[in-house]
Amino acid sequence: MAAASGKHKDTYRATAVFLVLTGLLYLIDKWVGFGHLGLPWVMQKDTMLLYAAIIFLWFKSDKSVGLILLGIWLIQNIGLVISLLGQISTFLLPDTLLVIGVLLYFLSSRG
Repeated sequence: MAAASGKHKDTYRATAVFLVLTGLLYLIDKWVGFGHLGLPWVMQKDTMLLYAAIIFLWFKSDKSVGLILLGIWLIQNIGLVISLLGQISTFLLPDTLLVIGVLLYFLSSRG
């Protein structure tokens, strides 16, 4: 049992961080109301999926869950992604490519 628990420690940690973040966001939304601040997207379902993807990519050594969640988010928001790509400034595209390249390099060197 101890081996299974240690094996899944990063999954539990990522899940815990996601649950804490979600709880905090819901409390803040009840107190302040993101909609009243002009930030209704903060509490949308697809944004929650993006939060989960980022947290699982950050905390879990096996990146497959985070990548799957991120892929689902991208599919659900393909219109947003296409519109953002259409409005890319001259610096955003190279910066994005650099960030993705660095992330892939470090992910490949971990395994």
